[in-house]
Amino acid sequence: MLYPVSNSDRTVLDLDGTWKFKVEDEQHPVEVTQPLATTTLMAVPASFNDQTVNPKIRQHDGFFWYERDFTIMHALQDQRLVLRFGSVTHEAWVFVNGIEITHHKGGFTPFEVVLNNHLIPGKNRLTVKVSNLLDHTTLPVGNYHETTDADGRVTRHVDENFDFFNYAGIHRPVKIYTTPQHFISDVTIVPTVDFTTGTATVTVTSTGEGLDLTTTICDATGQVVATVDPTTHTATVPHAHLWQPGNAYLYTAHVSGTIAGTIIDQYDEPFGIRTVEVKAGQFLINNQPFYFKGFGKHEDTYVNGKGLNPAYNVLDINLMKQMGANSFRTSHYPYSDEMMRLCDREGIVVIDETPAVGLMTRFDFNMNAVVQPDFNDGTWTKMKTEPAHRQVIHEMIDRDKNHACVVMWSIANEAANYSLGAHEYFAPLFKLARQLDPQNRPLTYVGEIQASPAADKSSDLVDVLALNRYYGWYLDTGDLSAAETHLRAELQAWQKLYPDKPIMFTEYGADTIAGVHSAYGEPFSEEYQTDYYRTYSKVFDEIPNFVGEQLWNFADFQTKFGIQRVQGNKKGIFTRAREPKQAVRYLSERWRNIPDFGYKSKN
Repeated sequence: MLYPVSNSDRTVLDLDGTWKFKVEDEQHPVEVTQPLATTTLMAVPASFNDQTVNPKIRQHDGFFWYERDFTIMHALQDQRLVLRFGSVTHEAWVFVNGIEITHHKGGFTPFEVVLNNHLIPGKNRLTVKVSNLLDHTTLPVGNYHETTDADGRVTRHVDENFDFFNYAGIHRPVKIYTTPQHFISDVTIVPTVDFTTGTATVTVTSTGEGLDLTTTICDATGQVVATVDPTTHTATVPHAHLWQPGNAYLYTAHVSGTIAGTIIDQYDEPFGIRTVEVKAGQFLINNQPFYFKGFGKHEDTYVNGKGLNPAYNVLDINLMKQMGANSFRTSHYPYSDEMMRLCDREGIVVIDETPAVGLMTRFDFNMNAVVQPDFNDGTWTKMKTEPAHRQVIHEMIDRDKNHACVVMWSIANEAANYSLGAHEYFAPLFKLARQLDPQNRPLTYVGEIQASPAADKSSDLVDVLALNRYYGWYLDTGDLSAAETHLRAELQAWQKLYPDKPIMFTEYGADTIAGVHSAYGEPFSEEYQTDYYRTYSKVFDEIPNFVGEQLWNFADFQTKFGIQRVQGNKKGIFTRAREPKQAVRYLSERWRNIPDFGYKSKN
């Protein structure tokens, strides 16, 4: 899916701003053929939850409505008009002038619909019905309950099967973009590099409706450096500037579509020339062993919730770069187009993850049970998520396939990989992702602590072992000596089991209340968080195939109410307002002294 752009043949109209908003009341259902009867307003893009001061609206589980008017200028009405939502969480029904024109289920990927046949002269009314309901068919997974009282009133409740707040709404930009009636519909870019000669071969495959297509490759100054052969779809770029972590260089594929020699449509797709490979226990970027330094994080800010917040995105990347970090994982869903494009420009490496979080029916630390070869907790019978999982793999890879920043796909986070049926569930999904990705990036899923070397039923599927572990927090609480012993033993076991697979941590951390200090380094203090990271660093450096550390979490974030959470999860090394905790100084010193390339290879 191409990102909307304006050029001499295309225009983008912005529908962001203040929309009418209404929570659905089943006693007085919305009549979609009439304007939405409400005086309540909500900003778009943003979650609705933290814009209200009404706790019933903030905690509402069910359906709600957005509406605004728009007008298309006469000069554009002979163009192809496409309505595009960056994301609506978690399900959307879209109406124009009271008539449903499209539906999309899945809260973290874009969708669009052609408008032309649905418009009337003058002002048009755009209405969106949204659901934030989650169950065992959706991603992420929620535990859904519904009751009906004596008067027929339905009460819906979602108990999230994950540890972040179920923010909902129109989360990313809403745009109408134009194309000619004959248009460029897609561009796919695959770079390869000859490291001996310094040249790159770039394969550009584009599709267009009724057009003759030609493509040139321009460098960062806009100069044409190669022309794509229309037969082989390849171009040779001499003296190629490589896209490197922390040192981004972007080329542009300029695609022109002509009819009888006249340019009808054109599109510019930025891309980086770089290679990614897993080999002999190393993660290679541009044929060099790369070491991940960074974070799991969330799209989570004050007031905006999970809504796009460009200022926070820029600040977060600046904070990462200041610390010497080079990467993050889009835990636990694909992030916005805008963030991905920013990471391309800033040289930040991204592990791109589906919203497959909560794929389990139980969570405890009975490790003795899960190591049994026939252990089966029923997860893969109860979960009906496979269709949604296939859909989001399609949508994520289709959207992000050309991003240089994306070096690996994460198929799931903390699923019941220790239970019988896991391999049968995941094997077709890994096969699908490998078929869909034109750049053949490595694949992983993120395993939690029950999915140990002895218990994990599907770790053979991954190219990189990505682990979430909390020794010293949820296990060995406050005892970093025991945590060190158990951490070392497990990593050594993984190293022995898979001597050719890279190993990295995608989560490890300890809740820390900013400003809490302890002479004894007790849990929740800033001293304990720092000591915790020192302990893990020591063990990481002992493991030959260890290729990266992405801690949990970049910043404190909101969760549902619970006695284990004080206004959210406090594992951030920054507060939710991006103020640093003590551990930032230690981690900055460590990461600035670890090169992006070649760190483990010297040991």
